[in-house]
Amino acid sequence: MIEKYYVGAYWPGRVEPVESYARRAEVFFRLLARCDPEFLRWFEKAGSRATALQLPVAPDGESLRRLFESKYRRGDGEVSFSAWNGASDGASSSVRFACGSTSEFVGDTCVLELPPGGAARERLLTAPVMEQALRAAVLAWEPDQAIATSTAHRDQVSEDATPGSFVGWIMYFARQRGPVPPLPAPVRIEPVGDQGTLIILTPERFTASNPEHVALAARVQELLDRAGLLTPPGPRP
Repeated sequence: MIEKYYVGAYWPGRVEPVESYARRAEVFFRLLARCDPEFLRWFEKAGSRATALQLPVAPDGESLRRLFESKYRRGDGEVSFSAWNGASDGASSSVRFACGSTSEFVGDTCVLELPPGGAARERLLTAPVMEQALRAAVLAWEPDQAIATSTAHRDQVSEDATPGSFVGWIMYFARQRGPVPPLPAPVRIEPVGDQGTLIILTPERFTASNPEHVALAARVQELLDRAGLLTPPGPRP
């Protein structure tokens, strides 16, 4: 079985001017580009590959603001955007984010889908690259929490994949969620400036097919749950 991986960041709906969303997206794309050449170029999604390749995304703040205003802004001021890196079928990465939710039930999100196949997959699915990609999302969007993990493991341990309710390969918790407790080896805990804390379960690729990884995740889940960290993002401020 080929496991799929993603990086997801989640936070309560934060209403900001479109210019602010564009600046945050610019930071995200710039930091993501430092992770790997696969993230250097992006295209809008379209009905066909040929059409999409004619819609390159200029990832600077002013270009993104104009794009959001003209095509991706909803009537209530929210922005919902998705892009694709132009790689061949089965080997591409994609990004989607939605910001400005005014619902108390639906928050904001940024998700990076990693390629299920292709030459870049092995290069991308390493702890250093995944950590750097997650840090890009954290620094750009200032989420409540974030995770980089396998969808197979997520689906094993979570009935509805509610963000914040399950443990994965690399996790982030904002400072306001509370302190991270001591965790067993080989788990590594690292600060993200003064914003929050990263937790990296394993230095090698975390997989749902590895019983040791699954057992470690279950133990860490128990400890984080006991510390009150495993809860969905809070209500909109």
